[in-house]
Amino acid sequence: MNDTGDDLSRPADAQSLAEQAEQKERAEPRLFGTFGGVFVPTLLTILGVIMYLREGWVVGNAGLLGAWLIILLSFAITGFTGLSLSSITTNIRIGAGGAFSVISQSLGLEVGGSVGMPLYLAQALAVAMYIFGFRAGWQWVFPDHPALIIDLATFGVLFLIAFISAGLAFKIQYAILAVIILSLISVVISVFGGVMEHPVKWWGEFPGSPENAFKGIGFWAVFAVFFPASTGIMAGANMSGELKNARRSIPVGTMAAIGLSLIVYLGLAYWLARSAPTEELVRDYAIMIEKSSWGPVVLAGLLGATFSSALTSLVGAPRILQGLGSRNILPGGKWFATRSKRGEPRNALFLTGAIVLAALMLRNLNAVAPLITMFFLLTYAMINVVVFLEQTLKLVSFRPLLRIPRPVSLLGACGCVFAMFIVNPAFSLIALVVVAVIHAYLIRRHLRAPRGDVRSGLYVAVAEWAAKKVGELTASRERTWKANLLVPVERVDQLRRLFSFICDISYPKGFLKIVGLTGRESTEEDLVDRLPDVADDFIDQGVFASWTVITVAAFGSNLQAGIETFAGTFFKPNVVLLRLPEDPERRQEVDDIIETCRQNKVGVLLLVGAPELDETGNRSVNVWIDPGDNGWELGSNLGDADLALLVGYKLKMNWKAEMRLVARIRDRSAEAEAEEYLRLVSEAARIPNAATYVAVPDAEGDVPGAAIHIFAMPSRVDLEDLSDYSNRLNAPCMFALDSGQENALA
Repeated sequence: MNDTGDDLSRPADAQSLAEQAEQKERAEPRLFGTFGGVFVPTLLTILGVIMYLREGWVVGNAGLLGAWLIILLSFAITGFTGLSLSSITTNIRIGAGGAFSVISQSLGLEVGGSVGMPLYLAQALAVAMYIFGFRAGWQWVFPDHPALIIDLATFGVLFLIAFISAGLAFKIQYAILAVIILSLISVVISVFGGVMEHPVKWWGEFPGSPENAFKGIGFWAVFAVFFPASTGIMAGANMSGELKNARRSIPVGTMAAIGLSLIVYLGLAYWLARSAPTEELVRDYAIMIEKSSWGPVVLAGLLGATFSSALTSLVGAPRILQGLGSRNILPGGKWFATRSKRGEPRNALFLTGAIVLAALMLRNLNAVAPLITMFFLLTYAMINVVVFLEQTLKLVSFRPLLRIPRPVSLLGACGCVFAMFIVNPAFSLIALVVVAVIHAYLIRRHLRAPRGDVRSGLYVAVAEWAAKKVGELTASRERTWKANLLVPVERVDQLRRLFSFICDISYPKGFLKIVGLTGRESTEEDLVDRLPDVADDFIDQGVFASWTVITVAAFGSNLQAGIETFAGTFFKPNVVLLRLPEDPERRQEVDDIIETCRQNKVGVLLLVGAPELDETGNRSVNVWIDPGDNGWELGSNLGDADLALLVGYKLKMNWKAEMRLVARIRDRSAEAEAEEYLRLVSEAARIPNAATYVAVPDAEGDVPGAAIHIFAMPSRVDLEDLSDYSNRLNAPCMFALDSGQENALA
């Protein structure tokens, strides 16, 4: 109806959001290539302090075969994640923010933000951790230098480099890369000096470490110490907004860095196993420096690795924050999203610098160090989940240039979660709680993304699966009945007047299908303009609502066609809400609609009068019950009164109102029998505190008044008689026609 194929047919606000995002991304500088922008920072982050100071300890505890197994397990997890990251980045136009951008484009801003915010904080705190590591190496050479002065001086140099430009940081990293290469060459040269003179111990005895007085340690505890060495694969992806070709550079640079790092770690493990006995490996953390052909260059490599890791994190963290700010995830997002003329996220850098400085003043981050690792692992897990979901949904929009088998992303996700709980179960739970709290906060923010995500496809897939499963079960849905209303609308103001009443019938699990009917009282344009706002208001009240407009000239016949159409759908309305028209000429249309509902097993609620449900007024509900086919004898259901009783109960609960059950008898001789019947109904239907009354014909006025009276609709409907009920009771009335799917006793 609105889809004309013209760009002007799109909503103006959605169109401008998308175009603004596109223009902004085009305007952002794309400076770095695969080698400098992805490969080098990723490689330098992986080849870090653990390689220099802890790999020997790992080999001493686990033996060469055990160490290789730990290394392969660690790199398998990050390798699978790297493949997932590579695959998804070849399918999307990744913006600023790295992992945040990837997750947001698939699972929405709320999920992306709930992972991105802790990731940013972890990246910032990691800078302080690396500075502490750099200081430890520095004091190895200059033990008299004060620790605080070293930390602050190192931070000052790092911040100055990052402030000038990321380009300068990457140029410095080339020099650091050269130093690390020289340190590895020093190791290789030592081979020719005869250092590899010890026999290989293939499986270790896991004696432990000096810190625990060599009381022993388990395989997984050694794995937990080594595993952080294999992380850092997002160092290049964090620069996603400033790569010349992110779609090519991230996969090639990341996987090349992971592959080369794996070879280095495996080779070093063999060299260490042959270069020193087990006792020396577990006792001396500086074994790599001492056994190389030139120790000072290995020490320089250690200092360079920690400095480089700190610099990479300090350059990458503000880019994550800038990405969060550009999507208004954080308060003051526009300020954080601002870039300098040279494309540097200076504002985001200032906040990051403040966080790092505050962390340095704490002097010890050992207590929260595991939490930092958890946030990284949680991000990696979400990357794998994104790809697994995209692969499973098989949407046409998922057509990456790099395709990977589905087990890869699944194993990557499971491996990340496994590693989390192996490294530190307590901090894993804390990390999950933090992410959940942030996600709940962002849900309440009602964030709007310039592009869609795949969540709708995920929900549709789950719904389709559930629909198939329901179809395999018994057709009876008495125990799962909900008030799913079809509400025909000719004038929006009439719907507005019944807004609260409709909510109270449907809430909490029911849904509304609003059908706008043109032809007599409203134009198509009026309904199309106003119904979306009404549907949104219902949703805000916790009642899911959707709308459609049918352009018709005849109300009755076209609504009948709509009812027949919806009857064939799975998520179909089960009750049609009608109002008795004041115009006698239109009442025949209502008769025809009710008959159509009978034939299609759809319930009807026919409202006579306008309920005035003021908060301070009478909010009681009277449900009138006639004897069934078996008289006043309770059977497996209430005959024609099930829908009336169920709707009355929902109003009682949502209004917090008094509910009365009223039996209509032909003469006083049946009074005792009717009272017992009402008592049994109240008990069997589990309606607490329901008052019971018995009324004879023409004495309905003896029953206390109510905000609304609900009756079972008679088998032969006389609309004039129904109208008289409202007049006699001087209150709105509603007549309920059962569809056959309701059972108030179920």
